[in-house]
Amino acid sequence: MFRKNELTGTLTGCSMLAAMEIVLTRFCSLNAWNIRIGFGFAALAAAGILYGPLAAGIVGAAADILGALLFPTGPFFPGFTVTAFLSGITYGLFLHGKQDFAHIIPAVLIRQLLLSFLLNTFFISFLYGSPFKAVLATRAVQTAVMIPAEIAVIRVMAQLIRRFRLTSLQTGG
Repeated sequence: MFRKNELTGTLTGCSMLAAMEIVLTRFCSLNAWNIRIGFGFAALAAAGILYGPLAAGIVGAAADILGALLFPTGPFFPGFTVTAFLSGITYGLFLHGKQDFAHIIPAVLIRQLLLSFLLNTFFISFLYGSPFKAVLATRAVQTAVMIPAEIAVIRVMAQLIRRFRLTSLQTGG
């Protein structure tokens, strides 16, 4: 069970990461109706690294819902919220406590290939009535760009988080 200070810190951290995810996804991404290239994943991966699967899943779902309500870029569709939740779960399962390439690569591949490329493409096809294969073909570019970018950003971010934690422990903060 969480102690009061731990729970407060976790809620604060998750709230800040959800806010970061909203800003990075809604304002710092290249968006088209069926493609989004950006760095919103970084906040979600950080939640997975720091707080584990369930918290990261909640961060993803909350950020998706709040982002859609506050800064809509299209119609709200609950399927995308499910994908955001599953993305957080994936990052948490693979990256909480271990951030080497053997854990980063499968996390990114599952998130990009299964969740974003296949599942979100299905949702986009369903939502807009577009042929699945046609949407899949256009989203292949996004996936090809995002896989190496995600791996590199998560690796660097994990090293920064580890360094920050060590410095914080050494200074008593």
